[in-house]
Amino acid sequence: MTGLDDALVVHAPSDREIVLSRLFDAPVDLVFAAFTQPELLIRWYGARGWRLAECDVDLRVGGRWRFMSLGPAGARMVQAGVYRQIEPPHRLVYTELFDDQSYPGETLVGHEFTELAGRTTVTTTLLYATAEGRDIVLRYPMARGVGQSYLRLAELLHLTTTTRGEQP
Repeated sequence: MTGLDDALVVHAPSDREIVLSRLFDAPVDLVFAAFTQPELLIRWYGARGWRLAECDVDLRVGGRWRFMSLGPAGARMVQAGVYRQIEPPHRLVYTELFDDQSYPGETLVGHEFTELAGRTTVTTTLLYATAEGRDIVLRYPMARGVGQSYLRLAELLHLTTTTRGEQP
């Protein structure tokens, strides 16, 4: 399968980790930019019915990020963290904590961006503070939400690459 409908692959390789992977038809520099630039993030981040209403990014090691999302029926979700590792356009690592989080501790989020022939695979490793935290997240519709968000990202990348003359 290729294109906008590439599947999100999710697995749990250890008791504290979840790994998500998806292929995008876009060069690595553009995909990395979509994960780090607020003007792009607000166009794709969030599951169906959700939108990023506030997006603060201080993209430097030790810099903070904060997203406030609005969802159905006035739902509000705030998540924030600190950038730990930034190696454009191949690696991005940060902490994540939700304001109304239902599991203990910060999560360490690591994105690996790997390009092959103009297509980029994003592999995201979520390392939870506890096995209990990972198990709670696995019970949520997290994979569905990330999949919907990544579909929006694929559509944005397709639009961006076709309007700037690149072949996706």
